[in-house]
Amino acid sequence: MEFMYKITGGTPVNGEIECMGAKNLVTKAMVASILAKSKTTLLNVPNIGDVDITIEMMESIGVTIQFNREKGELVIDPSTIDKNWINMPHSGSNRIPILLLGPLLHRFKEARVPVMGGCNIGARRVDFHLDAIEKFGGTVNTTEEGYSAHCNQLTGCHVELPYPSVGATESCLFLSVLAKGDTVITNAAQEPEIQELITLLRALGAIIYTYPDRKIVIEGVNELQGTTMKMLTDRIEGASWACLACATNGDIVVKGLQAHTLGNFLPNFQKIGGGFELLGSDSIRFYRKSELKPIMLQTDVFPGFSTDWQQPFVVLLTQANGTSVVHETVYEKRFDYTKALNLMGANTQLTTYCLGSACRFENKNHFHSAIINGATPLRGGTEIVVPDLRAGLAYVIAAAIANGETTIKSINYIERGYGNIAERGKKLSLQIKRVNE
Repeated sequence: MEFMYKITGGTPVNGEIECMGAKNLVTKAMVASILAKSKTTLLNVPNIGDVDITIEMMESIGVTIQFNREKGELVIDPSTIDKNWINMPHSGSNRIPILLLGPLLHRFKEARVPVMGGCNIGARRVDFHLDAIEKFGGTVNTTEEGYSAHCNQLTGCHVELPYPSVGATESCLFLSVLAKGDTVITNAAQEPEIQELITLLRALGAIIYTYPDRKIVIEGVNELQGTTMKMLTDRIEGASWACLACATNGDIVVKGLQAHTLGNFLPNFQKIGGGFELLGSDSIRFYRKSELKPIMLQTDVFPGFSTDWQQPFVVLLTQANGTSVVHETVYEKRFDYTKALNLMGANTQLTTYCLGSACRFENKNHFHSAIINGATPLRGGTEIVVPDLRAGLAYVIAAAIANGETTIKSINYIERGYGNIAERGKKLSLQIKRVNE
């Protein structure tokens, strides 16, 4: 059964919402847990589609999983794994399959996974992952159905990533912790979710050193044992609720959110006129502090402005007085969602030029810079089809700004990352209904 959201906008959104555990950490922590010989318990696990997809994949290879959705407690027992190949889950796919190659190679010496899914926002550099496997001593074959790999013994090595990719860094970590000898990863990703994943691996028994120059050194160990760990709150979701509050001239308290994870989001949010107040150690109040002003902004890998903050922030910039520029340097197809914003009354233009520092997409004909002219009133009465997960929540913000009712379809993308927004947002004044199509 397909569902859609109907949102009546045009009024400030006030209230509070509980921020969930970070999708970009939880699913990777699930993969890490099968490197161990005994049970791992993950706390603060969100009840979202991507977790369900990952559970389905892991259960298909024999992992025993118990998920208390109400408590957000996930118990993973890898001792029952009995298969080294993964079928495409009935519920779809995400970016997890490629990450499972390393753990399965450690256990079986051979592994097979399906093609990688997820959002269509640009090239997923699977070659980074496959090259890493070969550096560790494995052999990889690519088919239309997926990827197969085998090895006699994964051995520590030096991996210099051509780009500080989060996924490739995760693959290298999974390959290295049980490899024979030492591994050095240079030009590694440094996102908070990577640091938390390293903390989990250390708790399992891995020996991992981190350095400030994007270098990680791992000393391989013979085995890992299970542990218990609470998952970091989702900084991407938290920033999206901040944009919702500011864009609608509302006032939202986001509970369970730590300010230090928001990094460069906060100064840019303040610069355009947003305000925030710390309420203890893990709650933040967001609101509009002054008239909204334009900005020039560039996304980048951590500690830069996250590419996943870009979509809700662009929606917010449609309400700023003046011309803003956003240069996307992480994914080359991340601005497709602006077409729907323009249908709602926004004034955005895309260009292939680097409107900022020259990036790896320069002269490659990708529309990776956006010009946003504001402030523009947004109109309801439109029907929007969600193209990807992050754009989906951005559309919810746009619908909340718009006068009238907006229909949002393909909400499965939204609920993969954020759960049922209508249910979760009951303590917000957001006028949203989840109905059958």
